[in-house]
Amino acid sequence: MARTPDTAPPGTAPRAPAEPAGRPPRRRFRQTAGRQHHAGPLTYVLLVVAALVSLFPLYWNVVAASHTGDRVVQAPAPLLPGSRLLDNLSFAWDQVDMGEALVNTAIVASLVAASTVLFSTLAGFAFAKLPFKGRGMLLSLVVATMTIPPQLSVIPLYQIITDLGWFDQLQSVVLPSLVAAFGVFFMRQYLLEALPVELVEAARMDGAHSLRIIWHVVFPVARPAMAVLGMLVFVQAWNDFFWPFIALTPDGSPTLQVALAGLGAGNHTVDHAVVLTGALISTVPLLLVFAFLGKHIVGGITAGAVKS
Repeated sequence: MARTPDTAPPGTAPRAPAEPAGRPPRRRFRQTAGRQHHAGPLTYVLLVVAALVSLFPLYWNVVAASHTGDRVVQAPAPLLPGSRLLDNLSFAWDQVDMGEALVNTAIVASLVAASTVLFSTLAGFAFAKLPFKGRGMLLSLVVATMTIPPQLSVIPLYQIITDLGWFDQLQSVVLPSLVAAFGVFFMRQYLLEALPVELVEAARMDGAHSLRIIWHVVFPVARPAMAVLGMLVFVQAWNDFFWPFIALTPDGSPTLQVALAGLGAGNHTVDHAVVLTGALISTVPLLLVFAFLGKHIVGGITAGAVKS
């Protein structure tokens, strides 16, 4: 029997089949799973540039707060710190009672963040792991509320707080924000992947009731996502201006953003250095919160990014 060119001689390993004519040769890729890739110098240069660009607005805010209002609006703008930072801080602090505004804002932001995290975690667990009739339709309705502009609810909400006698009181800002549809959807998506249903069923078989399951099973698993959601809601509540400006007055119990609305006003002029000083005061607490919760936030963002 004649031996074809593709037939290997006896005692030798068979050759790979030849590529058909006209077809480019196939590339063989090496397996790189599990290998660590080290960043090159260009990566570090880009990271440094991105960090400088991100920090420059905060730096210029400090520079502007250390000059006079006339110097801030002159061209070219100052790029080096001046000598009026302490004077501007003292003037801004006393002009609008910044201390009371900071305390009010901390109370409002903390209560809103805590309630949103608590209720969103409970609702997210129910939507993710508890089977009940109409779960999909109810979740769709909750998500659909995110498409409604908040301006549409201003008039009825204002009528409600005036009828309750809550105008110019902090509860008029806290109670409408106790829970958010975004928080419910966020926690539902996280618990859907991070919490095995077998873990909940095992706890029930051990005789644990619902509250114990939530406290000892759901909360420990959801802690990274709760930290991320708490930080996001806290920042949003801290910077909220639209509804607090309607429900509160600068002379009553204002939050920080409401107090800053009247900062730097003079005789037909605005002292921009004082305004930027107030903005600097309102930014420092957020930086401190992020410094304390940064580890949990980064861990929550990266949780679930690597599949086992």
